[in-house]
Amino acid sequence: MAALVGRRARDVLKRAHFATVLRRHRHKKKWAATEPKFPATQLALQNFDMTYSVQFGDLWPSIRVSLLSEQKYGALVNNFAAWDHVSGELEQLNARDFVSEAISHGEPEPESGQTTTPPQASGAYSPNLRCFTFARGDVSRFPPARLGSLGVMDYYLMDAASLLPVLALGLQPGDTVLDLCAAPGGKTLALLQTGCCRNLAANDLSTSRTGRLQRVLRSYVPQDIRDRNRVRVTSWDGRKWGELEGDTYDRVLVDVPCTTDRHSLREEENNIFQRSRKKERQMLPMLQVQLLAAGLLATKPGGHVVYSTCSLSHLQNEYVVQGTIDFLANQYSIKVQVENLTHFRKLFMDTFSFFPSCQVGELVIPNLLANFGPMYFCKMCRLT
Repeated sequence: MAALVGRRARDVLKRAHFATVLRRHRHKKKWAATEPKFPATQLALQNFDMTYSVQFGDLWPSIRVSLLSEQKYGALVNNFAAWDHVSGELEQLNARDFVSEAISHGEPEPESGQTTTPPQASGAYSPNLRCFTFARGDVSRFPPARLGSLGVMDYYLMDAASLLPVLALGLQPGDTVLDLCAAPGGKTLALLQTGCCRNLAANDLSTSRTGRLQRVLRSYVPQDIRDRNRVRVTSWDGRKWGELEGDTYDRVLVDVPCTTDRHSLREEENNIFQRSRKKERQMLPMLQVQLLAAGLLATKPGGHVVYSTCSLSHLQNEYVVQGTIDFLANQYSIKVQVENLTHFRKLFMDTFSFFPSCQVGELVIPNLLANFGPMYFCKMCRLT
């Protein structure tokens, strides 16, 4: 009874206080009906809980807590800096070059009297890439990159799983290369680090994003190297690349816009789960099919394409690959073959956690002991 009286007394006091405020000074939210009920990050989590709990089953709780935890990074050594000195400094931090370590462990020992044969085409990897990570379970952070003695930055901090699509592309010396959705620039920089690009076209529809890409290239790549590799940065509609430069490139990377799952759970800014971007989000798979189709059309017969996203969604991953292959076969009579990356996955399974049940391609899933990704990638060869 006392509690009830107390509540009523407080209500009366509130009304009395409000009544003493002149009407013109009272504040009423006229826009309350249009205010979002939940932040975009919360909407993203609700969406993922509904869809990924079905897609991943018992794995989802582990992936979920990893996505919501601090991301792990790798340090891509800049080969245009004093890379041997930089590598030595990173080793002193107890970091390891996961690329060279995996490749040295993965190459079979030659039998007596025999020479080592190169890996199959599907297992080939782009050369000269050095990326340091801390061991599983080690949550140490790399210090910010700094300007080195040669006037360029020493290393580039990135999700180490983002290097896998570039490694899987299997660049060869003298290749003509297209990075169809290049910004913000980490994968473009990695493509240049291989030393294989005779020509590199780096495109992104957004001029603001290509501006960021240009800044990355200026910070990490000397001018004469950019000129020698004939780096061309453009802001064209990537969906039209098959019409613009069909049958042109040896290697094409199609790292498409996606739901960027980790970003969507952590950042309100530029979050695709904002209510105003609902239609854009729903149209993503169609956009991804159009971009992948354009990338394959821009590839020479016999050339290779890697499709990649930083999403866990099979609708943006395997379904896009399979839908694009069917579309090109029906509309253009172009045959595309998905390459088996099992050997490639085995090379890097000590560093990353891979989802075991992809229909096509490979998917790095976040794991608290190896909190990289998500990163989906699929390698294809255009046969005709």
